Amino acid sequence: MAQGLARAVAADRLTIIVNVGDDDDLYGVRVCPDLDTVVYTLAGVAGPEGWGIAGDTFTVMDHLDALGIDTKFRLGDRDLATAMMRTDLLGDGVPLSAVTAAIAERLGVSQRVLPATDGPLRTWIQTLDLTWLPFQEYFVMRGHEDEIRKVMFEGTMAATPGPGAVEAITEADLVVIAPSNPVLSIWPIIAVTAIRRAVEAHDAVVGISPLFGGKPLRGPADRALASQGLPPGNEGVLAAYEGLLTDLVVDTGDAEDVALSEDVRIHVADTHIAEPAAAGRFAEWLLDTVGPAGSRPG
Repeated sequence: MAQGLARAVAADRLTIIVNVGDDDDLYGVRVCPDLDTVVYTLAGVAGPEGWGIAGDTFTVMDHLDALGIDTKFRLGDRDLATAMMRTDLLGDGVPLSAVTAAIAERLGVSQRVLPATDGPLRTWIQTLDLTWLPFQEYFVMRGHEDEIRKVMFEGTMAATPGPGAVEAITEADLVVIAPSNPVLSIWPIIAVTAIRRAVEAHDAVVGISPLFGGKPLRGPADRALASQGLPPGNEGVLAAYEGLLTDLVVDTGDAEDVALSEDVRIHVADTHIAEPAAAGRFAEWLLDTVGPAGSRPG
């Protein structure tokens, strides 16, 4: 979604606010998977798996393997260098937002990429046996196979928005909630109170459903929604974003869902997008349909 909007909108008019609940300290460095994925994608260097850098080598991981270190969380050498730079700057007192801006600049990314907060905010998953797991242990080390009992976002009481995040939302013509996992990727962002309030107050907020016939292309979005007592399919997506959306886009295979809500306008489009040019066309359609030139409510 970010890559598509970057093709459709001038760089100085696009701000991407990113989840930091997945961040963790691994191999002695601060890893920020979602921030790095967004930056790498906008830079055109993202790996085909959806993470890391295309063509990266894993020499350090191979050496750690030989030393008996658990390397289920694989960081390529270039990816590790990014994390090392981040760790060094954070250790010098540079806030995460400024570190992210520096990394983006070095990779030639001109859009503004902001962490939801500069402060500590961490996603924890409670499994059915009442064990609490940090997000990366649940998602990567254990392959997100555990059933979720509860989700907790540690640090939200003290969390303040990343610099400029609230202003970006307030001044935006359109707020787009990307087709990520609502519970595990978007809720940590809107767990920052000021960000949620800014989204609630905006008169044009469109969500892109991550579901196709009730299932995500990958990942546990459907199971995460069910774990929170939300309905299946796009009804659950609507419930996850209750009070936030003016519009929702669903895939053509879910066209019958246009009647799900009287309060949220539901649009139908092909949301199964596999390459950048199609993402750009989708973003242009979205802006024409729901954005300032479209017939949105409010």
